[in-house]
Amino acid sequence: MRDRYQIRIIVYGLVILLAFALLTTRLYQLQIVRGDYFQLWADKNRFRLVPLEASRGIIYDRRGDILVRNIPSFTVTVIPAYLPDDPASEEVVFERLAALLSLPATREDILDIAEELSVSVEEVTTRGIRSIQGMVDEVRDWSPYRPLVLKRNVDRDTVFQIEEAHLDLPGVLVEPEPVRQYPYGELMSHLMGYIGPVPANQVEVYKAAGYDVNQDRVGLIGAEDAFEDLLRGHKGEKYVEVDVAGREVRTVSESPPTPGKSLRLTIDLALQEQMTQALQWGLEQAGAEIGVTIAMNPQSGEILGMVSLPAYDNNLFSGGISTADYRRLSEDPSHPLINHAISGRHPPGSTFKIIPATAALQEGVITAQTLVDCKGTMWLPDRRFPDDPEQGQTFYCWIHNLGRGHGKVNIISGIANSCDIFFYWLGGGFLDQFEGLGPDRLVDYAHLFGLGETTGFDLPGENPGLVPTAKWKRINYSEQWVTGDTYNMTIGQGYVLATPLQMVNATAVVANGGTLYRPQLLYQVLDDDGNLVRDFAPEVIRELPVDGQHLATVAEGMEAAVVWGSAQGAYLDTVRVAGKTGTAEFFDPDIPPDEEGNLPTHAWFLAFAPVEDPEIALVVFVYNGGEGTTTAVPIAAEILRYYFGE
Repeated sequence: MRDRYQIRIIVYGLVILLAFALLTTRLYQLQIVRGDYFQLWADKNRFRLVPLEASRGIIYDRRGDILVRNIPSFTVTVIPAYLPDDPASEEVVFERLAALLSLPATREDILDIAEELSVSVEEVTTRGIRSIQGMVDEVRDWSPYRPLVLKRNVDRDTVFQIEEAHLDLPGVLVEPEPVRQYPYGELMSHLMGYIGPVPANQVEVYKAAGYDVNQDRVGLIGAEDAFEDLLRGHKGEKYVEVDVAGREVRTVSESPPTPGKSLRLTIDLALQEQMTQALQWGLEQAGAEIGVTIAMNPQSGEILGMVSLPAYDNNLFSGGISTADYRRLSEDPSHPLINHAISGRHPPGSTFKIIPATAALQEGVITAQTLVDCKGTMWLPDRRFPDDPEQGQTFYCWIHNLGRGHGKVNIISGIANSCDIFFYWLGGGFLDQFEGLGPDRLVDYAHLFGLGETTGFDLPGENPGLVPTAKWKRINYSEQWVTGDTYNMTIGQGYVLATPLQMVNATAVVANGGTLYRPQLLYQVLDDDGNLVRDFAPEVIRELPVDGQHLATVAEGMEAAVVWGSAQGAYLDTVRVAGKTGTAEFFDPDIPPDEEGNLPTHAWFLAFAPVEDPEIALVVFVYNGGEGTTTAVPIAAEILRYYFGE
């Protein structure tokens, strides 16, 4: 019996020794053999590398008024590694977050949104609308411990609800973060633009430039886009210790971020406000919805003011625009999201006449004394059938509606009264009696003045317009260029198209005596302490090969337009103003001709002042605004009166 008891003790002892041996072996494997491996994973759970966002640069007007700034806000993030392992529990977290943040929870919700908007899922994604599930799955495998931004600019009430429920929302964090604020909203939206997530079609481009394409917000339009490299700054990072819920306990080390550069623009905020008020008033008077006005320093290319109406509130995009707001803006037939000042191309009408006027003087087609008899109409016979009236074509001067012509017209009175007959002769000639510029020289000078190509303006989205040629017409219409095409182009009709920015730049050429500048918006670059890094420098596109006296003659005709011609409404008592009106016919299927069959017209006006030493060049454009004299001139007059203190 005693021997049996001793055997049992020995067996139990051996079992215990074996167990301890196994435990020791296992501990040795875990702590010695694979110690570094498990230490690494423990540290990954305990420590986290947190990127520190660099504050984006501030944007000022030329006088130092703040146009764009950063304000504190709250950002909700999630760390995928701390989400529940069970898919069902994880989906519960997604659903609760979706309800709090007004975001789609799952991919099925994205499908519902696409169906509601009648667009594809890809279109919904392009608009920046993504589900929480989709965002998490994108980064779960390659960056599970990095905070994923779900929504920025979250209101305080929502933040409090998330913090109160943090035990039921594992891995969800609330972090303070600066957000862009645009104090002047619609007044400056087309110039300032906004920031947002990296566009889906540019992911590789931004990734190559060092962006975190899943987290970073970038300039998408306007100055925010144009000066992205200056404004963005460079991120820092900190190494922190966290608890089991992923919340920060202490900072181990930190590398501070480098703030972005601040910018001072050429814009005068007070002038911008007055220009907006004047244009809005003019649109209301004309019953129009779309209009543009631009003010430029003709001696340097500085843009002093640029207004495109209708506008939009870019603060809507600051924290992520709602589906309803985006749909409302994108489906508006007046296209408030488009900067019509640089993107809209239209027939320039008679404002174009300053170009053939300059060309004809320089090429010796006319002199300042050349006279053309305007009877209100002119009949151009067909060269193949010169004696058959039915084969010819009648061309009209705008004054024929009054039952008369302008009589004997020279270059000064031709510009002042905007005589179409004079410019028909000047551009296309008249049979063997008078040799005009012809289409080739007309095209050459249009390009010299900057039409048919982008100006190189800072903001993205600029349209090059169109300067048609005989080859262009053959390709696009399978037709030969005829004299009538030259006539129409000479008065800014037919196929020629220009942006308001191109036309104000062409005006500046006449004002400054022959220099085509690149329009610029950037005035100064400042560091985060306000020290000057880079100053404005005018950029010359080209010096026109034109005698200054010829440009002075064109300017004299433009001043005559204001003193006694078609633009008398722009006359100022104390300042000499030069101007050129334009009324451009256009076709729009949604705007039918009037009862007499006349097409609708855009209203244009170009101006600069003072004539003797120009400080400001101005363009006013009103889409479907009627006549330049009655619609555009009064708007410009209000702006000029303010600028010169009248």
